[in-house]
Amino acid sequence: MTSTEAARYLGEPLLTSPGQPLRVAVSSRISQGIRSGTLLAGELLPRETELGVALGVSRTVVREALMLLEEDGLIVTKRGIGRFVSDALPHEGADGFQPLESLLAEPGVELTVELLEFTLQETTDFVSDYLGTGVGGTFWFRECIVSRAGQPVALVQEYVPDAARLSALDPAIGSGLTDAASQPATLLKALATLGGAPFTAGVARIAATVAGKTRAAHLGIKASDPLLVLTQSGELGGVPAYVSKCALPPAFGHLAVTLGKS
Repeated sequence: MTSTEAARYLGEPLLTSPGQPLRVAVSSRISQGIRSGTLLAGELLPRETELGVALGVSRTVVREALMLLEEDGLIVTKRGIGRFVSDALPHEGADGFQPLESLLAEPGVELTVELLEFTLQETTDFVSDYLGTGVGGTFWFRECIVSRAGQPVALVQEYVPDAARLSALDPAIGSGLTDAASQPATLLKALATLGGAPFTAGVARIAATVAGKTRAAHLGIKASDPLLVLTQSGELGGVPAYVSKCALPPAFGHLAVTLGKS
């Protein structure tokens, strides 16, 4: 596509679903442009201010949307030059994962989980990329804060198909979803209590970024502070059915990861 066509696409009215944050709507608009070929691999994106004017949003919203896209491997930053569309779209593979509580646990130190949101939302590009045929027009979004000894150490966002689709894959998981979501734990850990370890996991992706205004407010840090973002996915019966994005500030210290034996 020509740069004129790309500019026309980015300048189309930005539509948002009820309750959808603007940063997600902007991220989805750019993601759709990348996946449709309107924004070509290796192409230099407009500057933050230009994107903000084209989409009718603030520069802060644009910056947070671009951080999401970079975390997901759709764009890359070349310092001193700008942001470019990635040469290749990310793929998911197969490997193991554990509930975040297991990764953050320390002997004698209490972990607590505070639920922020559990809502049914319209499917976004991020969710359909990871869940594919496992998700339809809606999905469940759950967000919580994990604290260690009273200090926030992770902001966890989890995504699963609606209860009907989950029930078709695993009746126990589908029927127990709402109760599991109300538990003081990550959704992955709460769901595991329904059937042991029901999910076969995908590869974990780790991206370095900065907090941004929204996540910084939840974690009690500065918007410019660094973050690690751990993205994990899982399947039920070979069908993608779970994805999480965990934002970890420097306070998390370390992850206690146990590698599997080959």
